Amino acid sequence: MTQKIALILSFFILTCCFESKNSSHSTTGIVSNYYFIRHAEKDRSNPSEPNPHLTKKGLDRANTWSAILSQVPLDLVYSTNYHRTIETAKPAAIKNNKEISIYDPNTIDYDTFLKHTNGKNTLIVGHSNTIPKFVNAITKNTYYETIKDTNNGNLYLVSIIDGRISSQLLKFN
Repeated sequence: MTQKIALILSFFILTCCFESKNSSHSTTGIVSNYYFIRHAEKDRSNPSEPNPHLTKKGLDRANTWSAILSQVPLDLVYSTNYHRTIETAKPAAIKNNKEISIYDPNTIDYDTFLKHTNGKNTLIVGHSNTIPKFVNAITKNTYYETIKDTNNGNLYLVSIIDGRISSQLLKFN
C-alpha cells in the first residue's frame, strides 16, 4: 500500500514539475512543493490534556507519512508547537536530516512564509482547522474545509510553479 501511495505521489511531483514544451511564455523554473498534513492520532484518554502525545496508532501513522514522502527530498519541515504535531513531523525530519521549525498558525505571515520556502520542498504539520486554512491562504482559494476530528489521513499537495498554483487533496484513511 505504501509503495502504491509513493508511486502516486511521485507521479504528482513529476507532473507538477514539468511544463509542456508548447508553452508560449518564459519561465524561471522555480518550483515550490508543499505537503500539508494534520497530526496523527493523539491520545484522547484525558480530555482535559491540552497537549497530548500520539498514540501507538499515531506513531505508526507518522512513520507511514515518512514512508509516503520518502521519494521527496524535503528541504524544510514545519510543525506547530505541540507534542502531537512535532511527533508526526519527526520521522520525516529525521529521514531528511532536517530540524523541525516551529510556526504559530495564528500569527504566521503567509507571504513571508512563501518567500522563505520559495523553490523548496516543504512539509507542514498542523491541526484539523489550521491545515485547511493554511492551504487556502497560500492557494488564494477557499476549497478546503476544516478536517473532521476523526480524520488524520489527508495529504494536501500544493505546487507553485513560476507563480502558477495547483493543489490536490489525497485521502489515506
